[in-house]
Amino acid sequence: MAHPKHKVSSTRRDKRRTHYKATVPTVATCSNCGSPVLYHRVCPECGFYRGKLAVEQKAE
Repeated sequence: MAHPKHKVSSTRRDKRRTHYKATVPTVATCSNCGSPVLYHRVCPECGFYRGKLAVEQKAE
C-alpha cells in the first residue's frame, strides 16, 4: 500500500473537498392537489403523475 511521505495540510485537504456538497432537491407542486412533490416522482398525497392517475390511494 502507498504511504504518504509528507503530511497533507488542512488547507490542501479542504481544497480537494470543496466539491463534496449536498444539493437541495428540486421540489415542484402537484398539478392535481398542489402539494410539494419531488421531480419525476408520483405525488404521495393524491397518486397523480404528470396529470394522470398513477397509483390508486387506499380508502381510509
